[in-house]
Amino acid sequence: MVLMKKHESSDDMRKELDVVLSKLNALEIIAADEFQKGTVKVLRRLVEGQMHSINEFEHIKKALDLTMLQIFEVKNQIKS
Repeated sequence: MVLMKKHESSDDMRKELDVVLSKLNALEIIAADEFQKGTVKVLRRLVEGQMHSINEFEHIKKALDLTMLQIFEVKNQIKS
C-alpha cells in the first residue's frame, strides 16, 4: 500500500527552507576548504531558488483568484 504524504503549506515549506539555510550558514563557517565552501554556496543558491519559486507560486495563485473573480463578475453582469 502506497501512502501519500500530505501536501505542506507554503508557510511550512518556507519555515523548513529557512531552517536549511541556517544549517548551511553554520556549515559554511566550519567548512575546512574551498570545495566545502563552494558546495555550501551551491546548496544555498538552490534553497534560495526554491524559496523564490514558492513566493512566485503564491503570486500566481493570487493573480488566478483575482482573474476568476473578474470572470464571475462579468458573467453575472451579462446574466442580469
